Amino acid sequence: MNEQIKIRNERKEDYETVEKITRAAFYNLYVPGCVEHYLVHIMREHEDFIPELDFVLELDGDIIGNIMYTKAGLIDETENRKEVLTFGPLCIAPAYQRMGYGKLLLEHSFQKAVELGYDAIVIFGSPSNYVSRGFQSCKKYNVCIENGKYPTAMMVKELVPQALSGHKWIYQDSPVMAISEEEALRYDDTLEKMEKRYQPSQDEFYIMSQSFLEE
Repeated sequence: MNEQIKIRNERKEDYETVEKITRAAFYNLYVPGCVEHYLVHIMREHEDFIPELDFVLELDGDIIGNIMYTKAGLIDETENRKEVLTFGPLCIAPAYQRMGYGKLLLEHSFQKAVELGYDAIVIFGSPSNYVSRGFQSCKKYNVCIENGKYPTAMMVKELVPQALSGHKWIYQDSPVMAISEEEALRYDDTLEKMEKRYQPSQDEFYIMSQSFLEE
């Protein structure tokens, strides 16, 4: 049977489904439990959220994935600010992971981002998941964080070639990304109980999140 795949913008009636899928996809992945579903819950109301780049992927009429974007900033050496994008969470329901659906969401969103006039994306994640989609080390694009360091997990994709060339940049995330873990925990406690437990991917995340490239 041929699969019917459809990518469309998220609608209000999708919110609960998307949050459930996000929670299932991230629970215990990076830490015992997760905060990503809470981020999804609050992100839609934030001024940096971009509804036009909020997509769900339907398989045979059922939502199995989602990607959301927010605005972020790059500050150059003369204090000029350039608006760029960041995405996350990107989630695929656990039963459908590693089947190429995330790639479809990414490529669709990249095309739409270019149509909206954006020329670069900065993300934090595992490089093994994103280098095949055209992301490269932040250091290659001279993009650092405010302390001048180059996090191993920070990657950059130019949607338009040479969009970042000729400058040194400092990355500034949207304030919505600074999640209160207390509030996230309180929100999680209102939902159906899931078991918080250790798994090896949490150690991998810790190593990656604490790693920096040489300056």
